[in-house]
Amino acid sequence: MPQPIEGVLFDLDGTLLDTAPDMALAANKVLAKHGIPPLRNHQIQANTSFGAKGLLEAGFDGIPDHLDFLSLRQEFLDYYQQSICINTRFYHGIEHLLCSLDHHGIPWGIMTNKPAFLTEMLLPFFPLLQRAKAVVCGDTLPLAKPHPEPLLYASELIATPHTRCAYIGDIEKDMIAANAANMQGFVASWGYIGEHHFPEQWNAAGILPTPQDILTLLLK
Repeated sequence: MPQPIEGVLFDLDGTLLDTAPDMALAANKVLAKHGIPPLRNHQIQANTSFGAKGLLEAGFDGIPDHLDFLSLRQEFLDYYQQSICINTRFYHGIEHLLCSLDHHGIPWGIMTNKPAFLTEMLLPFFPLLQRAKAVVCGDTLPLAKPHPEPLLYASELIATPHTRCAYIGDIEKDMIAANAANMQGFVASWGYIGEHHFPEQWNAAGILPTPQDILTLLLK
């Protein structure tokens, strides 16, 4: 039987924050520069959690051979830094969830593959996220998700045994990392799940329709 959950770790993009509008804006500026039409809504929904690579590959339908991906990525990052929090918002119910976790003394943290310099630019726009007992980014350690090490490190920072942590994320890579870390992984189905993603096949401990369902899990 799974051990009781005593702490919660969250992915950032597509789990705590809807960053898609600002990330898509940056990607569309890169695409426009190269004469490519803007991303469609279904492409944004399916690819935002995969960052610059996912959005640009979707827009270009694969990076053309004559273009250098690292240069395109830098263009994206330059645009994104200029408008990192124009339309980014908490998902509905997240603020209540985090305040409730604090109220019940349940430690929580953030483990994201977003680079640290972007995470550090974004989080000050959301003071509530400053309460996180851990913020581990994609380049905090030499290895990133789906390797389990960042999750194990984050569980140490929130002073909770990894076997008693839950990890909430919206892509299969998150569930792979959670299982490798011997944590209970739950799919945030309000996040960036595209029509060709099948979370029921991700070997998750559960699929959560709303953030409120996390409280139901913890306080039952």
